[in-house]
Amino acid sequence: MRISIKLKFSVFLVFLLLLTVFILSLLVLEGIKKNQQAQLEQFFSQQAATANVYFIQTLMGESRKVPQTYLASNGRDFARQLELITGQSVVLYDQEGTVLSSDPPLAMSGGIRQTLDFALNNKTAYLIENDSLYYFAPLRIGDGQVGVIQFYYSLTDNLAFYNQIKLMFIYIGASVFILSFILAYFYFNSFASGIIKLNRIVDQIRAGNLVSTVLRRKDEIGQLSKGIHMMSEQIMKTMRDKDEEREKLALAVRKLSQLDQQQKQFIGNVTHEFKTPLTSIKSYIDLLDMYPDDDKLLDTAKANILGDTQRLYEMVEKVLHLSALEKYEFEFHKEKLDVRQELLTVLDSLKGKMDKFGITVETDLIEAYVDADKEHLSIVLMNLMDNAIKYNKTRGRIFVKTELSADQVIIEIADTGIGIPSDVAHKIFDPFFTVDRSRSREIGSTGLGLSLAKQYTESQGGSLTLVHTDSEGTLFRIVFPAYGSSEA
Repeated sequence: MRISIKLKFSVFLVFLLLLTVFILSLLVLEGIKKNQQAQLEQFFSQQAATANVYFIQTLMGESRKVPQTYLASNGRDFARQLELITGQSVVLYDQEGTVLSSDPPLAMSGGIRQTLDFALNNKTAYLIENDSLYYFAPLRIGDGQVGVIQFYYSLTDNLAFYNQIKLMFIYIGASVFILSFILAYFYFNSFASGIIKLNRIVDQIRAGNLVSTVLRRKDEIGQLSKGIHMMSEQIMKTMRDKDEEREKLALAVRKLSQLDQQQKQFIGNVTHEFKTPLTSIKSYIDLLDMYPDDDKLLDTAKANILGDTQRLYEMVEKVLHLSALEKYEFEFHKEKLDVRQELLTVLDSLKGKMDKFGITVETDLIEAYVDADKEHLSIVLMNLMDNAIKYNKTRGRIFVKTELSADQVIIEIADTGIGIPSDVAHKIFDPFFTVDRSRSREIGSTGLGLSLAKQYTESQGGSLTLVHTDSEGTLFRIVFPAYGSSEA
């Protein structure tokens, strides 16, 4: 069954006009109500202010200026005087909620009691019951509350005015609705004729590019939607093709971005790996400059420099191997390692650097073994010790301690350095993050040491955490499963 679009327009127009008149009337009436409410609130706010000023003036005239005493003895007279001043019915309460202005006490409804309790907390509140308004305002002396003033107001006149306006809107709305419907009907009739003509044109451009869906309507607009839907098929196919191409392009961009990030991370890691043994070599060179005639130091320096040189050579081999395989992780080989010996080796390799800055080391090392890669463990310890030196204070101290607890080897490295600000402490293990970039450039830090140390520790089943930091120093804790334990 085909329903004429003109009939639908007429029904819709009736609904639209009724809705418009209804909403307009509702908004105006709501505005009147809010205006009345605002005026009453402003009026009683002024009355409350007048009451507070009058109370202070009255109290100042008393020999004993104690608000509670005055209200207890003169509350009824004060309320009568306040009624004469404000022209409103007044009820006075003390801070305990007891009525002071009438005897016997007035009966209270549940709503009044609840609103009074709210006002006793030094807040202004009001309650509307039927055609009555009860306004409660705190009675204050300075910042302290000594009681509550209740004003009564009849809303009979306000309600009568509101109902009169409502009735007037009913008559005016009905007249406007009838006149608007007659004028709009002839106006929208021309639109219906135009839509019918447009439907004939659509039949000639079915191969056009219009996006639409089939509307389940039994009129001319329904026929139009079918024609538009047929033409939209081509556009929809074209859009699908474009979306597929866009997805492919986005995927390619993401892969390129990931590859670029991996490349940067790889280059940073390799650079930092080379820097670790070079730091040890430079430390011994500095120490030899300070003590050129020390034969024993010369022999020790030769041995350690030779070891670090060999280590650099091995790392170059690994880098070349990784480049050939396009792999971005170092392979490691676990073995039984004496943590105390590894720490002593690292401390010995950094002795020159510590002597240069006048830094002393205090150790509390026990015999403990872990299952880890020797090179990676050395890198972890070297990075933490190097940071403890670089960020220490002149003539500062470093504390190194090991302990065995619940099948775990715990290594703690603390310093008396400058510390890490608490607001960035959670970022220190992020790659390339440095707290003070200018200081980092000065001491040669790239912000990779702690990140690498954490990665190498976790890759071998351990953990590295920042335990404590402030302006007095920093404490790091490394935990490895003990050699032979179930976790290892």
